[in-house]
Amino acid sequence: MLRFLAFVLVVASSSGTLPGATLEQLSLDDMIAKSTSIVRARVLGSFGTFHGPVIYTHYQLQIIERYKGIDGDSTEIIVPGGTANGVHHVVAGVTQLNQGNDYVLFLWKGGSGWTHILGLTQGIFALDKNAPPDPTVVRNPSTELMLDRTGQAVRDQRLSLRLSDLKARIATSVKSLNRGVTQ
Repeated sequence: MLRFLAFVLVVASSSGTLPGATLEQLSLDDMIAKSTSIVRARVLGSFGTFHGPVIYTHYQLQIIERYKGIDGDSTEIIVPGGTANGVHHVVAGVTQLNQGNDYVLFLWKGGSGWTHILGLTQGIFALDKNAPPDPTVVRNPSTELMLDRTGQAVRDQRLSLRLSDLKARIATSVKSLNRGVTQ
């Protein structure tokens, strides 16, 4: 057993960067259903810290609009990767958020109590910093391996729509989900 552990450590330490994440492709309706909250928020600041051996970036958000779940005017989310104590860690499939920028974020609260972005980059829709009243929101395609429900590799697509259309889709889905719970 000790030899096996030593072998694993040697292979892991000599392999350099490990391959990226494999993601399940989520439709917009999947993301609405699986998220515990959906918000339009502005990034106020961030900091990196270790959680065990993994670095996470904590983002402080000012909530501009709530579309599902979450109460209050602010919240904190975490994403894997970042910089802490002079150590930088990049996690494939994770996009860092920019301070001062607005996003529509599909979030879920894990068993740890921390709030995460659903589906890594799939749960991030960017808005223009000087957005008009009904801006276009854009989710860029993930560059990581993505699988459909059957396990087949698929190519992620850029998703772009008006904020008003996204809000209407969320409202309709949430209403439908709530009807399903009460029946």
